[in-house]
Amino acid sequence: MKTKLSLLFVLSIFLVQCKSKTVKKVLIPKQENKYVEIYQPDGDVFFGPDTKVLKEGQFYERWIPNDHTFVKTADGKWHIIGITHPYTDPKLGGIHQGEFASFHAISSSDNFKETVEVDHYSDLPKILPPKERPGEITANHAPYIVKKDNLYHMVYGHSPIRLATSPDLNNWTPKGTLFEEEKGARDPNLILHEGIYYMTYCSEKCVRMRTSKDLLNWSEAKTILVTNDFDPESPSVIFHNNSFYLFVCAWEKGSWDRIELLGAYTHKAHVFASDDLMDFGTDKEKEITVLNAHAPEIFKGEDGQWYISSVMYPGYGVSIDKLFWE
Repeated sequence: MKTKLSLLFVLSIFLVQCKSKTVKKVLIPKQENKYVEIYQPDGDVFFGPDTKVLKEGQFYERWIPNDHTFVKTADGKWHIIGITHPYTDPKLGGIHQGEFASFHAISSSDNFKETVEVDHYSDLPKILPPKERPGEITANHAPYIVKKDNLYHMVYGHSPIRLATSPDLNNWTPKGTLFEEEKGARDPNLILHEGIYYMTYCSEKCVRMRTSKDLLNWSEAKTILVTNDFDPESPSVIFHNNSFYLFVCAWEKGSWDRIELLGAYTHKAHVFASDDLMDFGTDKEKEITVLNAHAPEIFKGEDGQWYISSVMYPGYGVSIDKLFWE
């Protein structure tokens, strides 16, 4: 009897140890690499103010999009909202001048799968040019939008990170500064997890994060990723398969010849995985793969298919590729 009890005891200890050593499988995102350019901005009048090259009130045929966000409204339509400005010749310098308002494009379908076709999205009037944001800096960069209490809340930069609200994505009311940082804060991204909003953004050689329960009052910042090898851009965080994934673009010094515009929009999207939303390590410590995308957004369609967006890669508009997990 004692022998049987001893064996049972040893077996139970063995099973507990085996269970404790079980490693959760971290899924790796893989893309199909069949991008479809779904949006290209139409020509428009520049909203001003004047820059070194651009003139307020002048029509410009070619516009450049950049960091963006996708929003699905109650009527089922999909919207894309993001940075835009008229094209300027890279040889003249200042290729980002005029990034003072956001483009706004809308789908004609309420099924995302059906919107993945060339030039599907149509332009709507641009959002929050400087004249609609008195007292703010002119820059209106990298908007990210969530819906809370029947209002859309848009955070945007660069530093100071600011907030605006809207009932319909068309009419916006600036709500002022949320926070600013001495070493800069840019490209904000939001995720709601267990009742807390987490804002991820880039600073000097790092990605940082703050938390809030109401989108108005934010905690002190915490560095969640250190990138000694590159300057981080356009972070995006998702929660999938009980893991947090951080997608970050890399700007590497000397990577652009300053001749071809597309070369200024690097398309290395580093992907990091972590059990801790506040810790994605240092450099490659928690990196799991690198994808081909610039300023990507990661989301699912109505049918459960995952997608990754990219802007200014592989073409000059906003493009969509399928994403799979392995």
